[in-house]
Amino acid sequence: MKQIEGGITAAKGFEAAGVEAGVKYKNRKDMAMIYSQAPCKVAGTFTTNVVKAAPVLWDMDVVENSPFAQAVVVNSGIANACTGKQGMDACKAEAEHAGELLGIPTNSVLIGSTGVIGMQMPVDRLKNGISLLAAAKKDTLEAGLEAAKAIMTTDTIHKQIAVNFEIDGKTVTMGAMCKGSGMIHPNMCTMLGYVTTDANISKELLTKAVKRTVVDSFNMVSVDGDTSTNDTLLVLANGLAGNNEINKEDENYKIFCEALDFVTVFLAKKMAGDGEGATALFETKVVNAKSKEEARILAKSVICSSLSKAAIYGHDCNFGRFLCALGYSGVKFDPDHVDLFFEGNGMRIQVFGDGAPCAYSEEEATKLLSAPEVTVYVDMHSGDAQATAWGCDLSYDYVKINADYRS
Repeated sequence: MKQIEGGITAAKGFEAAGVEAGVKYKNRKDMAMIYSQAPCKVAGTFTTNVVKAAPVLWDMDVVENSPFAQAVVVNSGIANACTGKQGMDACKAEAEHAGELLGIPTNSVLIGSTGVIGMQMPVDRLKNGISLLAAAKKDTLEAGLEAAKAIMTTDTIHKQIAVNFEIDGKTVTMGAMCKGSGMIHPNMCTMLGYVTTDANISKELLTKAVKRTVVDSFNMVSVDGDTSTNDTLLVLANGLAGNNEINKEDENYKIFCEALDFVTVFLAKKMAGDGEGATALFETKVVNAKSKEEARILAKSVICSSLSKAAIYGHDCNFGRFLCALGYSGVKFDPDHVDLFFEGNGMRIQVFGDGAPCAYSEEEATKLLSAPEVTVYVDMHSGDAQATAWGCDLSYDYVKINADYRS
């Protein structure tokens, strides 16, 4: 497997575009389209929030019941959540218009929205945006980049990746883009994410691969403890690479899953590091835990702790906060057998072990914690399982951004 240039249009047969439609924002691109020249197998995972946005409900139906998918239309600025029948009607109008322009069935069009909850959708502007997107779509890397930029809300950077790998002597490509900066918490995939691939794979195994990949990638991210109403991850596979269909859990399936895992972990880390107001990516790695599930719980407890996040922002080696977060996670363990380290700026410092503080330099610890990427490394000494979770520090700007988000 090799990382290559590009994103959502890197795989064979996929086109994209990003345009300015004025859905809510002014003077910026706010609508994107992904289109496949061939029908796609599609799989997805969605928010666990009981309050689900209209596009989530629309996409769940398409994934479950449509014979194939061939296009995705996404807008930023308005979430189309808590909008009742009018919100579902907007999804239908978007899908019908896109289907007419692209010459594909309405139920092969997926819809995505992100932004303010509770606002009704300006359908005329959305339809005009779809017309612009259909005319502008291309299979170039630049077109994929424009789509990645168009789905941003409070994101400060676009997020995309592409890789290729070999199956049956054929080069298979996978590209992806996502957005996510706030209202992010581990409980599905915490964002809008889209993966395209020219792999030939059965829907059954594609679905299985997608559901397993989120467990150790997007489910291990938290920025602020809030699970969105709009969380969606969709993976589309059009089969144009020409490999034999992956329809059993053999070596080819393993290769496909490894590529998907690489892509989703890459995007998860990008999303965590771009948390609203963030100045640092905050990673927690738990090793030698009793079980994988306990390792996940412990790691997520640390990166979800507001006090731990604040300590990272302040470059303060207040290791008691991290131990405290481990302690209230719900996992039973002996704190006298836990070792705690900080890693960053090419340095590694042990701050706690054998039930007591370790000798370390506060000056060196502050320098380490000033790194753009900081890792809290926890050795539980109770098994052989491990897990990693990603978050970000908690700054003053997080409150500023969310205090006036609607305006």
